[in-house]
Amino acid sequence: MSKRFLPILAFAAFAFSLFVIASNTSFGPTIPQEATKYSSDWPSANQNYSNTRAAVNSSIELSSIGKLAPAWGFPIKSVSEWGSAATNPVILGNVLYFQDLKSNVYAVDMITGKQIWEREYNLDVEGPSGVAVGYGKIFATKGRYQVVALDMNGNEIWSTTLSNNQNVGIDIQPTVYGNVVLVSTVPGVSNENFYKGGSVGVIYALNEKTGRVEWNFDTVDTKDIWGNAAVNSGGGAWYPPAIDTASGLLYWGIGNPAPWPGTKEFPNGSSRPGDNLYTNSVVALNRKNGALSWFNQVKPHDLFDYDLQISPILNGDMVIGGGKMGKVIAFDKKTGKKLWETKVGTHLNDDLTTLPAGITSVSPGPLGGIETPMAYSDGVIYAANVDMTVQYTPSEFVANSFNLSNGKGGLTAIDTASGKVLWTQKFNSLNVGGATVVNDLVFTATFNGKIYAFDKKTGAKVWEYQAPGGINGWPAVKGDTIVFPVGLGKTPMLLAFKVGGSATINSAAPQPAGGSGKGFQQ
Repeated sequence: MSKRFLPILAFAAFAFSLFVIASNTSFGPTIPQEATKYSSDWPSANQNYSNTRAAVNSSIELSSIGKLAPAWGFPIKSVSEWGSAATNPVILGNVLYFQDLKSNVYAVDMITGKQIWEREYNLDVEGPSGVAVGYGKIFATKGRYQVVALDMNGNEIWSTTLSNNQNVGIDIQPTVYGNVVLVSTVPGVSNENFYKGGSVGVIYALNEKTGRVEWNFDTVDTKDIWGNAAVNSGGGAWYPPAIDTASGLLYWGIGNPAPWPGTKEFPNGSSRPGDNLYTNSVVALNRKNGALSWFNQVKPHDLFDYDLQISPILNGDMVIGGGKMGKVIAFDKKTGKKLWETKVGTHLNDDLTTLPAGITSVSPGPLGGIETPMAYSDGVIYAANVDMTVQYTPSEFVANSFNLSNGKGGLTAIDTASGKVLWTQKFNSLNVGGATVVNDLVFTATFNGKIYAFDKKTGAKVWEYQAPGGINGWPAVKGDTIVFPVGLGKTPMLLAFKVGGSATINSAAPQPAGGSGKGFQQ
C-alpha cells in the first residue's frame, strides 16, 4: 500500500471512531452489552432474541441427567390471586433476577440461592410478568398499569404509567433492545374485568433511559373497535416478541377479540362483524418506529378465545408461532406467507365459524391449546399443550363446563422443515410449564407439580421430579443448574436443580390452585 494513503486511512478511522462513540453516547448500542456478555447464561425471557429457549454450554445432558438433584430452594413469600410465579427468571453471571406475582423483584445468588436484594412493591399482577436486564438497568412491571426501571441494586430510576383505563393492564415480561423497552397492554387485569367493552391492547416502545413512549402500535385496526366500542374489545400481546437483529423486525403474537362467543344481543360475535384485525395474528413491526411490515391472521373472527399469543420463534427464513387454538404455524419471515400448520392435542368443533343453537362441545377451550412458550433446537419445535373440552352456546361460554381437574396435557416435537409430528408425550395434568431444550434433553412441567426431562430425539422419558407445589411457569438454565418457578401451593419457591445437587427440599404432595382457573396467566 502506498504511504500517501496512510494519513487518509488514519483520518477515516479516527472519524469513524468518533461517529461510533457519538452514536453510542447518544443512543447506546442496539443490543445491550448484557445480552452479549452473558449470552451463554439466560439473559432474556427466552434465552435469546430468537426465543429458542435452548440452553447454551450446559453440562446437563443425557449422560448426566441421573445426577440432577435439588441444589437450593428460594422461598417466594408473596402470593397474589394467581399464585406466586408465572414465568422464568433471567440469569446473568452468578446473579438471578426474578419477579413474583405481587410485582416484587429479587436478586438471588445463583450458587447459594440466597437473596442479595429485594425491591418490594406488593402490587398484584396476573402474569406472565418478569424482568428484562439491559443498559445497566432492570425493567419490570409495577402493578397492573406501570413499567419501571431499576438500577442494579434495585433502586427505582423511573416509572411510566401505560394505562389509565382500569380494564386495560400489563401482563407481559418486558424485552429490552434497540435502546427501548418493549411491552404491551392487554384488555383485562383480573378475573372480573377481562375483555370489558372498550378495552384494547397496545404495543409500546419506551425509552430505556427515561421511560418516555417512543412509539406505539394499536393491535386493533379501527378506533371504534370494529363498529361497537361499547361492547367489543381485544388484542394485545401476552409474551415477548422475537427480534431479527439483522433486519430490525419485531415479531409479535397477538391475542383474541371479544366478546366470545358473543352476547345475548349479539350472538356469534355479531357485535364485531368481519375479521377483527389484528387479533389472532403474527405482526411484524419495524423496531425503530413500530410501522407494520406484514401480518398474517390465523383465526379471523374468533369465537373461542383462541389467542395466537406465544412468543414467535425465529429459525432461518421462518418465524414460527403458536397459541390457544392448539396449532403450531410456520410463516415466511420476510412476507408472512404461511408455510405449514400442525395441530397438537385434542381438537373438536374448533373450526366452526358459527355456533348452532344449543350447547356445543369444543376443544381446545379458552385455557387450552398451547398456553406457554415453545422451544426450538436442531430443526425441531417442542410445544407443550393443554387438552380441555368445554361448552359454548352462540351467546356465552358455559362456565360450569370448565374444570381444571379434567384437563390433560401433552408435549409434541415437530419437524420445522415439513411440519410433521415426530413424537408426542401425554400427561394426566395440564402442561403449562412450557418447553426448554438443554443439549439432548427437553424439559417441561405440569400443573400438578411434576417436572420431566425427555430425550429430545426419541421422546423417551429419562427423568422426573415431584415439586412441592403446582407449576405454571418455565425454567431458566445456566451451566450445570436449571431453575424452575414453583408458584402454587403452600410453599412457593424457585427450585434449582444441579448436576450433583444434594439439597433436601420439602416434597409434600403438591397444592395447585383450584378449579376456578386461578393460577393461569390468561
